[in-house]
Amino acid sequence: MTKTILCLPGDGIGPEVVAEATKLLDCLQQDAGLEVEVELGLVGGSAYDQHGTPLPDPTLDAARSADAILLGAVGGPKWEALPYAVRPERGLLALRSELGLFANLRPALTYHALADASSLKRELVTGLDLMIVRELTGGIYFGQPRGVRVGDGGEKEGFNTLVYRESEVRRIARVAFEIADQRGKKLCSVDKANVLESTELWREVVIETSRQFPAVALTHMYVDNAAMQLVRQPKQFDVIVTTNMFGDILSDAAAMVTGSIGMLPSASLDAGGKGMYEPIHGSAPDIAGQGVANPLATLLSVAMMLRYSFAQAATAGSVEQAVDSVLNDGLRTADIAAGGAVPVSTSEMGDAVVQAVRRLLAESPSMRQDTRG
Repeated sequence: MTKTILCLPGDGIGPEVVAEATKLLDCLQQDAGLEVEVELGLVGGSAYDQHGTPLPDPTLDAARSADAILLGAVGGPKWEALPYAVRPERGLLALRSELGLFANLRPALTYHALADASSLKRELVTGLDLMIVRELTGGIYFGQPRGVRVGDGGEKEGFNTLVYRESEVRRIARVAFEIADQRGKKLCSVDKANVLESTELWREVVIETSRQFPAVALTHMYVDNAAMQLVRQPKQFDVIVTTNMFGDILSDAAAMVTGSIGMLPSASLDAGGKGMYEPIHGSAPDIAGQGVANPLATLLSVAMMLRYSFAQAATAGSVEQAVDSVLNDGLRTADIAAGGAVPVSTSEMGDAVVQAVRRLLAESPSMRQDTRG
């Protein structure tokens, strides 16, 4: 059955990196028999410019009916002066909320060829394979009440509410335990239970959920210590589960441990496995239009889409192996170039990955056996 993918290029470098993902999807259709139909939509600043809202109704309707969504990035200085309710980021948050995309999976993997690109010593990052599971539709980003008001002394004050319901914690904990059970069977729950009642409840519910997964070793860590440990000894972690805000921060730190934020994909899943896939980097307006953005995180997001929403692990593996291959061949975009290496452009990197995928599919027919049905 043909699956529908909604592509939302967004703003800044988003259209450039999504264009490379479209090349990859075309390749998989032609060479692997991938049965997908790609639609385009507007979100973020580009949507506001045309429709006066960062999430137009046609985009939301298309997202609801699609089998998976591929997002570039949203936001930029052009729209920072807009009222809060119509800023580009509100479109992204609304998509996550409206579609119930509560589980954000952010892998942090150090490729052998890029170990020297990390700001940490090579021996600290070689072999790093970490998964951060971030709760995505609750916490302080969505809690009510929120806003800016005038306090008793006539001074303005901003306020946000950090709230988690027991059911929200339990469902993200289950996702994290299930992933850990399939990996190294270690799960670290990150909170701030010593000062925040909401995360005291978080810890309590995670401990209760752990009884259903006796094979997984559960540990706990305060977020400030977790941030320190990520740069001190990152390979001590296998799977981390944490709140919306803490996950937002820690996953960016983990990205730089691996060498570049341009290398990390992500998946945001609902309870049924439908997902939105996106690189974790932002719209990078300072380099937009220059053809220097790293498309690999977006291409790896396509691999996650194949794996989690379409259950096509072999085809996903061909994309992941292709990325590893081009890096081993010495190709680098500007963000990961070092030692005088001449960087390739966004499109050149995308073309190289597509060529590597084609080669792998030709050499290993088993990689395309799961693309139909």
